[in-house]
Amino acid sequence: MMDLVAVKQRFGIIGTSEAMDRALEIALRVAPTDLSVLVTGESGVGKEFFPQVIHAFSARKHNKYIAVNCGAIPEGTIDSELFGHEKGAFTGATEARKGYFEEADGGTIFLDEVAELPHSTQVRLLRVLQTGEFIRVGSSKIQKTNVRVVAATNVNLQLAIREGRFREDLYYRLNTVPIYVPALRERKEDIYTLFRKFASDVAIQYRMPPISLDAEARTMLENYYWRGNIRQLKNVAEQISAIEESRVITPAILRRYLPEDGNQSSVPVPVAAASQNASNGDFERELIYKMMFDMRAEMADIKHLLQEVLAGRATAEQTDRVAGLLQAAHVIPAPAQPVQQPAVGYAESEEVADPPREVTKEEALREAIIKALRRHNGRRKEAAKDLFISERTLYRKIKELGINEY
Repeated sequence: MMDLVAVKQRFGIIGTSEAMDRALEIALRVAPTDLSVLVTGESGVGKEFFPQVIHAFSARKHNKYIAVNCGAIPEGTIDSELFGHEKGAFTGATEARKGYFEEADGGTIFLDEVAELPHSTQVRLLRVLQTGEFIRVGSSKIQKTNVRVVAATNVNLQLAIREGRFREDLYYRLNTVPIYVPALRERKEDIYTLFRKFASDVAIQYRMPPISLDAEARTMLENYYWRGNIRQLKNVAEQISAIEESRVITPAILRRYLPEDGNQSSVPVPVAAASQNASNGDFERELIYKMMFDMRAEMADIKHLLQEVLAGRATAEQTDRVAGLLQAAHVIPAPAQPVQQPAVGYAESEEVADPPREVTKEEALREAIIKALRRHNGRRKEAAKDLFISERTLYRKIKELGINEY
């Protein structure tokens, strides 16, 4: 058995709780086999690490590993994405295309949010699991693939089966080896360690002193219910790091970032509801904090440039940049511009310039999303990471805000 400490270090898994160690041990034991694995747990617990571990310690490790977010792909294109299509199979299919199951032949596919698959796709997936066969969209030719499937969901699949939303035969095919990833409140001993890691990451990335908790604040942190699990904890650490001037966090400060309904609750939240809350996740607020992080980084750069200029070590380009920044802030006057004299005459009535229009929240969000997409050449997965949100939330916001160019 591989040393758990070494595995955690390799994949960035933090914590020493028995429940997490047990889940990791199962992943390592099943890795050398070709059995299908179903990873379950609430949204935000870190299920995505386990298929990576399984692939890395399997005989397939030198072949492809493909992760697919089933909930982020529109229902009309999911079959084409997974199984490929032939030229002319549908409008816009100008050429034949391989699907993920064909691309990953000999490797591993991770199907995240597998409960979101439509019924027709569930039938196709069941056939692949049973026989290794699939058919491209628009084709009648049967093709073979040799793929290891690891799936994950935060949905209660037994309930989904009873409600007719998920096939029972597919469930048993996927659930050959179950791995349950514990919620954050089930591993209290790891909460403070995770918080320190997230706060340290923010401090390093944005060149600011790290925050720390006093003893009472640490107790409050560890006793909080954490409905959003690790994702929520990370979000809180980033918010506090960005906003608070004091680097020592007291209970009074921490309480402002913890919704009251999460304090020491003993009522478990339904998994599906937790998923919806996490995906909605106060998207606008997260985006605002992201903007604040960027502003802090820019301010640190400006401070460094000013120090270089004052010390006489700045290049001509750095000096020009500082001058431009100061002019934009109206600290020094801008170069004189030719003054255009108004035409002589009288207006029938005095015209008053319109006050500057306030930018709405929707316009600010739209601009932030467009900038992130441009930075990553339209790659939505990278843009979502840049915005501290899930890829599925980004898809939804692009549709809601009418962003058509990406």
